[in-house]
Amino acid sequence: MGFYNRHILPKCLDMACGVKPIFKQREKIIPRAHGKVVEIGMGSCLNLPHYNPENVSEVIGVEPDPHVWARGETTRKASPIAVTQIGLSGEALPLDDKIADTVVVTYALCTIPDPVAALKEMRRVLKPDGEILFCEHGMAPEPGVQKWQGRIDKVWKHIAGGCHSGRDIPGLIKAAGLSIQDLDEMYIPGPKVLSYNYWGSAR
Repeated sequence: MGFYNRHILPKCLDMACGVKPIFKQREKIIPRAHGKVVEIGMGSCLNLPHYNPENVSEVIGVEPDPHVWARGETTRKASPIAVTQIGLSGEALPLDDKIADTVVVTYALCTIPDPVAALKEMRRVLKPDGEILFCEHGMAPEPGVQKWQGRIDKVWKHIAGGCHSGRDIPGLIKAAGLSIQDLDEMYIPGPKVLSYNYWGSAR
């Protein structure tokens, strides 16, 4: 891991993922979580303040980067919710089957190398009556914007920690054998190639 990925990129991602429009997106989805939660790509715990401690018993955070995880220490100490970390990747979760009431994934499917495999793992650890809550940026509806998303990906993924600008989020969810229960989508403030958002739930 080079100096850029270790010291500069985490700060840049925290700044980008902590701006007001994305904060508002987190507010729309995270309070819906309940019970035992598994959060994929928990990072520096930007979602943690949005969980309702009356409804959430614990959060298992999947985050393989210890440097990124360390940035969330203050947030974790201030939270009344018990939080534990597991490493590895979203494609191979070291968890038993059917243990989560809620799986949360926000702004992570863009980066995971095999998002369908990760979604299948989320399905595996989810209880039969549980739900996956997601909020992601992805493929824009206009062909012109999609074309630019494809063009910038060649460079963007190298400077943004593997992020892809235009993944088909609903398509990935369905490809993993999940059923989308509710889905909203729109541009949020920001560059069009990076700001088309999808959020909702799947079972």
